Amino acid sequence: MKIAILVEGATEVAFKEKLRDFLQSRLGQKMPKIKFIPQDGRIPKEGKLKRQVENLLDNDGGYDAVIALTDVYTGKKDFQDAADAKAKMNNWVGNNPNFYPHTALHDFEAWLLPYWETIQELAIHNRSAPDGSPETVNHDHPPSYRIQEIFRVGKCKRDYNKISDGKRILRDNDLMIAIEACPELKSFVNRIISLCDRDKVIP
Repeated sequence: MKIAILVEGATEVAFKEKLRDFLQSRLGQKMPKIKFIPQDGRIPKEGKLKRQVENLLDNDGGYDAVIALTDVYTGKKDFQDAADAKAKMNNWVGNNPNFYPHTALHDFEAWLLPYWETIQELAIHNRSAPDGSPETVNHDHPPSYRIQEIFRVGKCKRDYNKISDGKRILRDNDLMIAIEACPELKSFVNRIISLCDRDKVIP
């Protein structure tokens, strides 16, 4: 099984090592070949997305499935919510049976919020975690802003680096903690698992 995952940029690529380790532990010999394909800031729209998906799935691309992972918060209010984002991507691609749209709600950093103690340690600040479940954090003040803020006021005296700090936050933590706290992440991970072995899907 070969799966292409379209992601917005380098932040999500930083996540791939942790994801692969988790999938390997769950799927074993049925582990797929996964390629993360960054899109320079955002997933393409309309015909551009359709062409890219079709190219990856045809004989030249050779992928069995394509997953697109977009933030709901793109900075341009393109999507009302996760359901709207998935519906629009499906519509743009044309309901291709081997294309699977998924979302980070509201952005990728929502999946880091369950590890707030690690974020506090890196920022050297005791600011409290945002209220509510990670994927319900305010659309107009999304999770990435919350993490940037604690670094800005912390004693670490540096800005939050999406790639290196994202990797560091994930490195020593159990991905299942975020999966259980974030339904959209769980859906994304289960999509990959179900394509390879439905018996291993996370209940």
